[in-house]
Amino acid sequence: MASTLEKFIHSLDLRALPRVLQIQSGIYCQGSVYEMFGNECSLSTGEVIKVIGFKINKLIASICEKNEVSQFSDKVELPLNFPGLYKIVADKTPYASIEEIVRKVSIGPTRFGHPCFYSAKDINLANLTIKHDEQITFNSVEEVHGTMAVNCVVVRNNQPHSFTLPLSQEGEFYECEDDQIYTLKEIAEWKIPKCRNRIVKLANTLHMWESSNRLPENFNGCLSLMPIYKVQAVMKSRKDIIHILSDLDVEVKDVTDCYDISSFLQPLSLEDIFERTSKEFPMVAEIVEGPSGSQKPYNLLSTGKEIVIHKKDQAARVLASEMRSDPSKRHYLIPMSYKGKFKRRPREFPTAYDLEIAKSEKEHLHVVATKAFTSPHKELCSVSVGDQFLVQQCQTSEVLYEGRKKLIDALACEQILSDSYKKVLLPMYMEGGFVEVIHDKKQYHLSEICKEFHLPFNVKVSVRDLSIEKDVLAAAPGLQFEEEITDSYLLISSASSPEESWEIPVYRSDMLVHLLSKDVQTVVPPVTRTTVEEISKEEYYMLRRYENLTFHPPPRPPKKPT
Repeated sequence: MASTLEKFIHSLDLRALPRVLQIQSGIYCQGSVYEMFGNECSLSTGEVIKVIGFKINKLIASICEKNEVSQFSDKVELPLNFPGLYKIVADKTPYASIEEIVRKVSIGPTRFGHPCFYSAKDINLANLTIKHDEQITFNSVEEVHGTMAVNCVVVRNNQPHSFTLPLSQEGEFYECEDDQIYTLKEIAEWKIPKCRNRIVKLANTLHMWESSNRLPENFNGCLSLMPIYKVQAVMKSRKDIIHILSDLDVEVKDVTDCYDISSFLQPLSLEDIFERTSKEFPMVAEIVEGPSGSQKPYNLLSTGKEIVIHKKDQAARVLASEMRSDPSKRHYLIPMSYKGKFKRRPREFPTAYDLEIAKSEKEHLHVVATKAFTSPHKELCSVSVGDQFLVQQCQTSEVLYEGRKKLIDALACEQILSDSYKKVLLPMYMEGGFVEVIHDKKQYHLSEICKEFHLPFNVKVSVRDLSIEKDVLAAAPGLQFEEEITDSYLLISSASSPEESWEIPVYRSDMLVHLLSKDVQTVVPPVTRTTVEEISKEEYYMLRRYENLTFHPPPRPPKKPT
């Protein structure tokens, strides 16, 4: 049965891709030629295309009154980077089953991908009864004993209770109220269910845009958002990827079941290549959609170029940020092969607890107080601005509190006086401020810092890496090494000049390739080039978010006795 492209894409599950569509009818500008994002293509009636991906490109916003779309409201286009923070209005339309929720709602590993619902009736499980109106958090979808199910959690008396719900579970499920605030981009990527619009309320306006020129007239703070998708597709007559907006006025029919998908070009992402076994490497491929970016090596990987993918691997990188507080702060991933050298820069510590974490056996941590603190206990030391301390170790101390003796955690230090040292105890809960005093003039390689010191660690480039054409780190006023991560990459070289290869990150390169049935001629392993990679703010936060999932968070600093 034919439907509009918009209706088809809005109802399509990403997990059902690829799909083969036949163009049934439509209205075309300039005959049958359609141009979008620099790709011009003919979409004539009867044409067959293979849809390989889609993502939200922009949002159409309308004013809402009493959570209903206003009949006379103007519609405006909002880009995903439109400023402002928004709260989500819970959808009042119920879902009829867990399967419908999984099909229409984004569920994933980040905090955005944990939607909450409640059931209109009690759900009786083997070891647990879920009460009606009780908030259920959906964490992940997986196969349990041969049946697809959702891993769920309910919280009772501050205690989480885990259970699974099969996709076949039917009922009347409603979305819970959400008190979090989100950017439009976060809402577009995670919070708009398939086949439904999303109503949001403006929580905070960011003065970065002439928003009054964008929002509908008589805007009252409440908007209904409808997504417009950018569709990636392949045509039988072309070797490149075409991009089509979902609101293009064409009708399509899904003919996947009666069509040979293998007759189309088979574009693969770098993630698809990385999932292949090590025995399948090396391989020759043609780039059908090159990565964005003008710096090396991305400027060498243009569409139509043949490449050799030598192997897949993982390597340690250091996530670093410029030491500046303005919004233009830049973030980098630095390979361990970086040949420059660094000198230490003073670190700042907001609490005594941070001093305990940062101390090392290699040297005494020497700090100066930047904030005064008056101790409520005579057994513990008060601090004045300018006081200097050598940090030693954590220990317990007995203090008198309301006439009773009590044990609390304290940080043993030596206070530096004009001509002597004085042993003192600082309460671990102390909220003060300290700046490190650096005595070490040594220049360090990156691997030495990771081996000898705790991260985060502050540095400045003292000798730039001469093997890099332009060392972007050398211009930074200061860098904070935040954490060491493991990065997945493919080792790629040009088929025409395979003497040098580049480590191309798998999860940050929007690149598509088509495998060729050609033998790899290279016998001698190519010279591997690594580069300092500047990453966007979104990539930075995503790296920190996923990397930190594998670690337990550090314990909170002890609270001040009450």
